[in-house]
Amino acid sequence: MNPFSIEYVFFQLGGYPVSLIELIGSLAGLVSVWWAARANILTWPMGIINCIAFGVLFYQARLYSDMFLQLFFLGFTVYGWRSWHTRREETAQGIHVLSMPGRLIGISLVGLLVLLWGYLISKIHLIWPGLFPEPAALPYTDAFISMMSIAATILLGRKVLESWLCWILVDMVSIYAYFKKDLAVVGFEYVVFLGMAIFGWLNWWKLYRLQPGKK
Repeated sequence: MNPFSIEYVFFQLGGYPVSLIELIGSLAGLVSVWWAARANILTWPMGIINCIAFGVLFYQARLYSDMFLQLFFLGFTVYGWRSWHTRREETAQGIHVLSMPGRLIGISLVGLLVLLWGYLISKIHLIWPGLFPEPAALPYTDAFISMMSIAATILLGRKVLESWLCWILVDMVSIYAYFKKDLAVVGFEYVVFLGMAIFGWLNWWKLYRLQPGKK
């Protein structure tokens, strides 16, 4: 059997069959988010492994929006890596916050994109039946995860504090979605991600306050 198939059981965890691809993606994701919360540049190369593994996993689980999201993540890691590399000596510097108009525009744009992308993904088995023979699972929930994750990743690459608030929302919705799709390891991973995102918010807030001129 293909070792990267979702059906390839690497080991049993309390009766739950853990596939190799789910394990690789989950471990890489945990390490990547931990480094991101600590403002460590190594978050980006580890993120590449996470993106590839989860892209394969989500295609097989019919979470097509999440699959496309991994392609975005894969490309954006290059930007994030380069962006952080230019200020690799900085840890407590370079973090900033959005203006109120920026927040309102961002929320409105993400909401619109969720509706549009969710509708498209709900019809993708009709538009492209050769590649997507079955209907998407949880298309609008999946679309929210995808669009909010894109916003969070862009903000993270630009060292915007609110990126962690976006990740907190992503993690809460993801916990629901992945447990509903019986991806228990990924679901538990997102429980850990939620804790890391809260830590990331608190840690970045502390670093932001350490910058000259910040209260």
